[in-house]
Amino acid sequence: MKNRTETEFIGFPKISRYSRECVVTEKIDGTNACIFIGDNDVFLVGSRTQWITPEDDNYGFAQWAYDHKEKLMTLGKGRHFGEWWGNGINRGYGLAKGEKRLSLFNVQRWCLRGQEPQHMQNVLPLCVGLVPILWRGQFDELNVSAILEELRINGSHVVPGYSRPEGIIIFHIAGNIGFKKTLEKDGQLFANFYRKTRKKTKISVDKKRNYGKVRT
Repeated sequence: MKNRTETEFIGFPKISRYSRECVVTEKIDGTNACIFIGDNDVFLVGSRTQWITPEDDNYGFAQWAYDHKEKLMTLGKGRHFGEWWGNGINRGYGLAKGEKRLSLFNVQRWCLRGQEPQHMQNVLPLCVGLVPILWRGQFDELNVSAILEELRINGSHVVPGYSRPEGIIIFHIAGNIGFKKTLEKDGQLFANFYRKTRKKTKISVDKKRNYGKVRT
């Protein structure tokens, strides 16, 4: 029997309180992007799944990042995640041919140049944007339907007036967890499953009607 002192003890994780601050931002329909800055000025560029280079790129993000390396280095050490979006990437948002932008996700840490920093925020370099904040408050006061309806009626905030925004990201700060909710096809997976299940059930009933059995 293994000595209990040789086994790593893993305690039950702390549970965050529900009634804590959350922030809702616009979900941008682009492609995931990452800037990594390490010791000795190490500079790496990534997509959602791998490191990329100008020679093995993802919608031109690596080339753009290396072209703006000097300014991006001012972000400081760490992994800086965001969305690379614009012309030629998914919705495109009506941007001019070749125009693409980077919007970071961490609205707690950063503010845009020209804005007044809040709660020890840092100011982003001019070439970097930020996902728009749509609502901030206590999690149990959140009205997702109202926020989505405002977005549906008034359009995107990242490109004011663009009529097909994708949706929202809900981030619970204390729990360090996020959720996404889209305007289109948000329940598509369940809807497809439901339709397939009903179809299979109907076929089974038709075939076995005399037995009165339903197979799902």
